[in-house]
Amino acid sequence: MDYVTLNNGVRMPQLGYGVYQVAAAETERCVADAIRVGYRSIDTAQAYGNEHGVGDAWRKSGISRDELFLTTKVWIANAGEKKAAASIDASLQALQTDYVDLLLIHQPFGDYYGTYRAMEKAYRDGKVRAIGVSNFYPDRFIDLTTFAEVTPAVNQVETHVFQQQKVAREVLAKHHTQIESWGPFAEGRNQMFTNPVLTEIGAKYGKTVAQTALRFLLQSGVVVIPKSVHVKRMEENFHVFDFTLNEDDMAAIAALDTAESAFFSHYEPETVEWFMSLMR
Repeated sequence: MDYVTLNNGVRMPQLGYGVYQVAAAETERCVADAIRVGYRSIDTAQAYGNEHGVGDAWRKSGISRDELFLTTKVWIANAGEKKAAASIDASLQALQTDYVDLLLIHQPFGDYYGTYRAMEKAYRDGKVRAIGVSNFYPDRFIDLTTFAEVTPAVNQVETHVFQQQKVAREVLAKHHTQIESWGPFAEGRNQMFTNPVLTEIGAKYGKTVAQTALRFLLQSGVVVIPKSVHVKRMEENFHVFDFTLNEDDMAAIAALDTAESAFFSHYEPETVEWFMSLMR
């Protein structure tokens, strides 16, 4: 396993297991499987409704808490200093732990300034080892960071071979903020799993398209948290540290970048209106 060192000195596994869209009833089994495969970083969120399953799985796994890197996120319905503080305690209870390793603001909507103040206090109180944001585009990232006492350690954003976040990464680098990918496979969009460039490069190394895509992100310095409910896929996604893409391969995959989202844009009025509807 490779690690990245966050801007506050905390070490974070560069490969983790994400539980977005994993049903609550399946979460404990899936996380337990991931831990047995070798994953030591688990990414969940209040909005996923499966923090309890993550907590049950790690508690029953037999591994010590300090061997595991747990991430969760404050949802926009809990935005604001008071609500966020209460939600952090609720997440700790659900995860059955005294602290989380990384806590993120899930979306840049609502009173995220108040949310971040609550997170800074949780950080100072030892309830969190590192804090950051998710889905913050460069403009909102710069805005929040300008007024924050603790610089975000991580920004988790849509990042894959078709959206490599080159501009955002330049901004994050100025603040020594680590980029983390959600959707590293673009959920199969743009015919990713049959992409001829990824297929050809992967074949050279005896690797799948998924492994090739993950390896590209890892070599680009991105933290990844692929999700699967199938053990064989978990194993496949985990075995990406035994080969290295050469410069020509990296350049060929870099050329796949469209610099556009494969899902939605936080700048689109319809998208913002949908997020606002969740706060009513």
